[in-house]
Amino acid sequence: MSQFIDRRLNPKNKSAVNRQRFLQRFRGQIRKAVADAVAKRSVTDVDRGEKIQIPTKDISEPTFRHGQGGRREVVQPGNKEFIAGDKVPRPEGEEGGSGNRASDTGEGMDEFVFELSREEFLEFIFEDLELPNMVKRQLAREATFKSQHAGFTSDGSPSNLHVIRSMREALARRTALRAPSADRKRELEVELAALLTGGEPDEERIAALSEEIALLERRIRAVPFLDTIDLRYRNRIQVPKPSTQAVMFCLMDVSGSMDEVKKNLAKRFFLLLYLFLTRNYEKTDVVFIRHHTVALEVDEQDFFYSRETGGTVVSSALELMKDIIRDRYPSGDWNIYGAQASDGDNWPEDSTNCSRLLIEDIMASVQYYAYIEINNHEPHSLWMEYEKVAEYWPNFAMQPIYSAADIYPVFRELFKKQQA
Repeated sequence: MSQFIDRRLNPKNKSAVNRQRFLQRFRGQIRKAVADAVAKRSVTDVDRGEKIQIPTKDISEPTFRHGQGGRREVVQPGNKEFIAGDKVPRPEGEEGGSGNRASDTGEGMDEFVFELSREEFLEFIFEDLELPNMVKRQLAREATFKSQHAGFTSDGSPSNLHVIRSMREALARRTALRAPSADRKRELEVELAALLTGGEPDEERIAALSEEIALLERRIRAVPFLDTIDLRYRNRIQVPKPSTQAVMFCLMDVSGSMDEVKKNLAKRFFLLLYLFLTRNYEKTDVVFIRHHTVALEVDEQDFFYSRETGGTVVSSALELMKDIIRDRYPSGDWNIYGAQASDGDNWPEDSTNCSRLLIEDIMASVQYYAYIEINNHEPHSLWMEYEKVAEYWPNFAMQPIYSAADIYPVFRELFKKQQA
């Protein structure tokens, strides 16, 4: 006969552990659902949580079952009708189930709806992504610190009390303080038992032993169960955290050829990039540049929501980027990145000027530069000129985007982690 006794602890945060185990088990299905959700959402709600549907048949857990034969006894709480030996009738319904019958077609699929929080949703979006070619430039101007576990201390806040460690200390103290008295008490009890079973008991000795045993018992009981010296608190210290200085330049074409559909696709890409940077890199500056015939450095609000438009001179944005790098972000101190979105519609002479600026002035200073061209069914002059840049500089990447469904896969391709 085998007995299974569950002695696992039941911590207050066990649901968090189970939740993480659930996310790990269905990571593939959740990742696909997250990718589909990003493609369907508008720009303003791309970072909210998501409901994930998983077929019920996929969430079954392994269980212990009784094999054939053997004997078992079961105690059912609240039993007022049956006694040992009675047979329990099978519940109504097919195959002893809960009474639910199959559909008319003989097919069906129950789904389990699981809701991801905003943090979990973003975690799946940016999983296995990084800024390529990040190197340790000069440390950031402001020191950053991270909290690190540093053992236990006898003083601290009640919220940091470590109950298990405190109880261990109390048990060790009680054992140490009671041990001499307990050993002496056992010796006296043996001697007292020998006197009581002897022929002529020594009354004086028996009384003395009884009094000393009672004194030792009081001494043992006087040891407190828990003392303030037993309390142990989690100790955390702040340690310096090495950090790098990085800046991302976001260049978006807002010329007349970029209609609202194309602008919306560009905004989706840059919003993913902005969320990625602010979530994963604490010391990353973001420079927003909008351009038509003239390029302007703008803030986040104007970059995503301004309705300004005009002609097309792409080189104006690259000239402004070059000037900002020279004035504010020296390449010796900063990891510099660039991301550009355009429909590729540009004057051929200016496209040649763009490739010259990148090859001669900008690419030598940046760690990585990503270019996306929107609705590029036929290559424009800018795409063909940028192909020359990609041949000359391996840290220049370019990808076309045709619809909203392409944005997330292209984003992952551009910023995937590099193999060591």
